[in-house]
Amino acid sequence: MNLLFIGLAFGLALHAVSGLAQDTAYSQPYRPQYHFSPRINWTNDPNGLVYHDGEYHLFYQYNPKGIRWGHMTWGHAVSPDLFHWKELPPAIAEDEKGMIFSGSCVVDTKNTSGFGKNGVVPMVAIYTNHRETNQSQHIAYSLDKGRTWTKYEGNPVIDLNQKDFRDPSVFWHEPSRRWIMSVVLPTEKKALFYSSTNLKQWNKTGEFASADTPGNIWECPALLEIPVVGSKRSKWLLFISIGAGTPAGGSGMQYYIGDFDGKAFRSDFKQGDVRFVDYGKDYYAAITYNNTPRKISLGWLNNWQYANDIPTNPFRGAMTLPRELKIVRGKNGYELRQQVVKEIRPLTSDSFQWRGLDTKELNRSLDSNRIKGETYVLTLEAEATGAAAGDLGVKVRKGTGEETVVGYDPVKQEVYVDRTRSGKTDFKKEFPGRFTAPLKREDLANGRINMQIFVDRSSVEVFVNDGLVTLTNLIFPKPDSQGFEFFGDGFRAVTIRNIESVWPE
Repeated sequence: MNLLFIGLAFGLALHAVSGLAQDTAYSQPYRPQYHFSPRINWTNDPNGLVYHDGEYHLFYQYNPKGIRWGHMTWGHAVSPDLFHWKELPPAIAEDEKGMIFSGSCVVDTKNTSGFGKNGVVPMVAIYTNHRETNQSQHIAYSLDKGRTWTKYEGNPVIDLNQKDFRDPSVFWHEPSRRWIMSVVLPTEKKALFYSSTNLKQWNKTGEFASADTPGNIWECPALLEIPVVGSKRSKWLLFISIGAGTPAGGSGMQYYIGDFDGKAFRSDFKQGDVRFVDYGKDYYAAITYNNTPRKISLGWLNNWQYANDIPTNPFRGAMTLPRELKIVRGKNGYELRQQVVKEIRPLTSDSFQWRGLDTKELNRSLDSNRIKGETYVLTLEAEATGAAAGDLGVKVRKGTGEETVVGYDPVKQEVYVDRTRSGKTDFKKEFPGRFTAPLKREDLANGRINMQIFVDRSSVEVFVNDGLVTLTNLIFPKPDSQGFEFFGDGFRAVTIRNIESVWPE
């Protein structure tokens, strides 16, 4: 066994964010320290993700009047690096015409809309205007980098006189030299595609539906082209959020890979081939950034089964970690891979490293060096096959009567996160549970499994085998539940790195 221990004060370093002044807005026990959450009030879907003039914009569904869903308005934050966010005043507000539901944002560099003035490039938001009996698609524009917005006087730009018709996602399609919109008829579980030359007049070009979808509604479509790793070709990825029926229960996300001809999307997947973006309980409404060379997604870290009841205050709701998306050609055809963006690296420090095969030695090393933590990334590599192979994994945020278990079962060939005893779980019966994702033996690299486990004050995000499988889950442990315990055999390498808080003290 070879133990590498870097940073004599590492046990204290992992506690560092606990030292935030207790009167700050970001010191609450369940406040995420490196995920975005609004200072106060309710948030859900990310909206209008776009990069412009050195800033990543995050708009989001926001209730300026309270901590439960309602009065939907676009909240707004900007960041230079996807982690250090500056919250700005709400961008597009509810008015007498309706609430402002989800949508997207583009940078109209060619001024196709005509909204630009005096050489200023307009940002254009495309969103759903919600009334009790009607949802229609509207636009607004900004000439000051998103700080103020003017609603288009010719709204709505699309109105089908439907009660449920929402969540437009728009991008520029260079081959057709048109703007493309994907938008859904939720109760029909159908995506519609439109094209436009000016963001004001839209023509329907196609639609997509699938028999292989669980649940009762579709929401938040996102269509994008991604190069295939190691190939000269590219494929198209379609995200669909589903209101219920996911493997973990409640809301979640499916994806399809196929082709788009400028008019309609066609999936490569055969009937019965159902793929989920994330197998955890708390990943929803993820969309992708416009105007960036990398394909970066951001989702809502919650589930509609209990979103209004999670025990956080004075905020309720947070975003997932930003992920870079890639498509690879694997044993099961084209597959989605997701990894946390590289911008997280400067936030990490103080490394505990271990090499060996003896799990007892590993746990003794953690205890003797007083390794504890609440905000960190834990990376492990282990042998996951063999005649005597049993479950292996790690218990994180472990304390008296509390633990969150992340493991792999080689018999059932599945990865799991068990939050049954993760802390506060009794606020809604749907919250506690053990959530699984398939990971077949043929998906293991030479019989090995690797995991990246990102732990924040109230979340665990797991990336398995370079992002082939992901599981995202909320947890609500006591602040002093900061222990680790590894179980099973075959560990070859373990690294734990502290992740510092992005919020000012």
